[in-house]
Order: sequence, then structure tokens, then C-alpha cells
Amino acid sequence: MQNLQIHLTRFDSPTAQRLITAALAELGERYGGSGDDTPVDAAEFEPPAGTFLVAELDGESVACGGWRSHDGSVETAELKRMYVAPQVRGRGVARAILAAVEQSAREQGRQRIVLECGDRQPEALALYRSSGYARIPNFGFYQDAPGCVSFGRAL
Repeated sequence: MQNLQIHLTRFDSPTAQRLITAALAELGERYGGSGDDTPVDAAEFEPPAGTFLVAELDGESVACGGWRSHDGSVETAELKRMYVAPQVRGRGVARAILAAVEQSAREQGRQRIVLECGDRQPEALALYRSSGYARIPNFGFYQDAPGCVSFGRAL
């Protein structure tokens, strides 16, 4: 994708927050409620403890994703707030932002990445499985929630 650019941004930047708000709205439609009540602090996404990225396609911000340290670990990253705008899905943007998030975690010394997802996100489940992620025991805010699906993979 020639016109795709991925860059570091602050989690609390207006661009990131616009994309995160869209992500949470979509999750709310799929699951109800606010979409995701997992406690998240913008400071968790500041290097070297984490990173947040935004993807621009033809100058428009269309995707985001980031990682934060998992349970204070310096070896494991947790993928958070992956989102791709509906109008650009199916064009490789999700794979590109996922790869960039993984590379960022690797550069900060992380050896593993984990994530939680839900069973009402078949597109995300397919992306993670086809990207080498395997099921792991559920963890985090939704670990006991019906439909929680957790994945991990070595970096």
C-alpha cells in the first residue's frame, strides 16, 4: 500500500482519541455498553513502557493500535485499541498496523505479545490467527466474561 504511513502518536492526542472513540462505538454496537471498560491510562503508552501508532492512508487517519506493558512485565506487551476504519478494511491496513505495533514492542525489548478480543469480532479473530497468534488462557478485565478470547505470540 503505497500511500500508507504509520507514525507514533500520543494515546491522548486528538487523532488517536477520534479513532479510539470510533473503535469503542463499534464495540458498543457488537457487545453493548461503552464497548470496552478496561482501565487504560494514556501514560501506559509512552515509550519505553508502551507505544501508540496511527496509520494514515492518502493523508487520512484510518487506523490505530498500540501496546503497553502487560502486568508490569518488561518481557510481555499487551496489544490494545486496534482499530481500522470500515471504509479501508480489506486493504491490508490492519496487517500493517499490527506489524508496526509488534515491531515497536520488539524494539523496546518485548519478547511476547498478548491480547484479549471478543467472539463477536470474527474479522479480528481471523487476523490474529492468520498472523501467528495462538489461544492462551484468558486474562485481564474481561477474563471471566462470556465470549472473551485471548491470544499470544512470541515476537
